[in-house]
Amino acid sequence: MVDRATRERLRLLAHEQDGVVSRGQAARLGVDRWAIAHEVRSGRWAAHGLNSVALHTLALDPAAVRRVALWEAGDNAVLDGATSLVVAGLRNFDDGIHLLCPWPNGGRSWSGSRIHNSRLWNPEDFVVTQGIRRTRNDVATVRAAMYARSDRAAATVMAMAVQQGLASGDAVLLEARRLNRHRRRPLILAVATDIADGAQALGELDFARLCRVRRLPVPARQVVRRGARGRIYLDVYWDDYALVVEIEGAHHDSPGNAIDDSLRQNDLTIGHDKVLRIPVLGLRTMPDEFMAQVERALRAAGWSNAA
Repeated sequence: MVDRATRERLRLLAHEQDGVVSRGQAARLGVDRWAIAHEVRSGRWAAHGLNSVALHTLALDPAAVRRVALWEAGDNAVLDGATSLVVAGLRNFDDGIHLLCPWPNGGRSWSGSRIHNSRLWNPEDFVVTQGIRRTRNDVATVRAAMYARSDRAAATVMAMAVQQGLASGDAVLLEARRLNRHRRRPLILAVATDIADGAQALGELDFARLCRVRRLPVPARQVVRRGARGRIYLDVYWDDYALVVEIEGAHHDSPGNAIDDSLRQNDLTIGHDKVLRIPVLGLRTMPDEFMAQVERALRAAGWSNAA
């Protein structure tokens, strides 16, 4: 049986931990496995996995599921990748539960969690947030890109982590350079560079190369036009076809830049130029789709291969 004072201490602990406690925590408060079994049989608590107990019988919320998955994975496990970033505050990105364990100790998967083993086990890469061990934000950003389901998702989570202020572009780039022997290393390095180093100019150079590959007409770059609010700087422009392409780095998503971009695009559209907008991360991960749109726009304006 669990006395009233111990039950209250457990309740306070569970309140700080999304409604769950580990069996080790319970034991340190004087609640052994027989007492836990009695509470579970009585319908007051619920056991989850081998090491975790909920002080209720409702479904676990996502935060509790992360805690239980961490406890079930073993003493050395840490939340990793996008899962770590979600604990740090990442919004609108879900990639399941990822955990990092030292090689070759493995770790137990629970509720679909994915265990990643690493020889590069560095305690300086880890932090504790709300009692949860997890990888540091810049480390987690790169590892989230490693684990992502597609190149597009990898680029997206890197950009989101920086845009939402969880890590600086420079810190992510530095961490990306540490990455070794991973199939996505070239993409991760390129995206980290785009985010940290003025992606605009780099995106324009890539765009010109893609035009040559598809045998499209050579555009002018960094053209200056005059609009209702003064000078307008165009990234890419075909004067003969009245077509503008704006190569947009991550900084374009900030509210101030989004307003300026809209005003500039409206000025150009009123002047009868067509405007296509291509995120530099889109140019990295879906070049064929975006360049096909550019080719269709040029053809609609009168260009043909023969010309």
